[in-house]
Amino acid sequence: QVQLVESGGGLVQPGGSLRLSCAASGSIFNVNAMGWYRQAPGKQRELVATITSSGRLNYLDSVKGRFTVSRDNAKNTVYLEMNSLKPEDTAVYYCWLRNFRALGTSDYWGQGTQVTVSS
Repeated sequence: QVQLVESGGGLVQPGGSLRLSCAASGSIFNVNAMGWYRQAPGKQRELVATITSSGRLNYLDSVKGRFTVSRDNAKNTVYLEMNSLKPEDTAVYYCWLRNFRALGTSDYWGQGTQVTVSS
């Protein structure tokens, strides 16, 4: 099993910045991916940004150039630096980890942290 603990959400004004952190513990495979999804009220959960253990990145188009995902493999921690935040970025942000193994994958989720962008 894997446990994910998020921190860093909150209320910020449009144009502001926030940094999310997620620390993973438990059975983490060497080949994995970590990152962030978000879900706004009435909408489906969507991928925001992910990074693999080898450093491959993937971003939602609407956050490219504003958000940066990074990870510290020694600490099993993933970060999301969010700049130039917009009201449409308001959502619950979920940390995600995927373990890759020969017979398939296993996904794990954090409890979610609220990000509200409002004046």
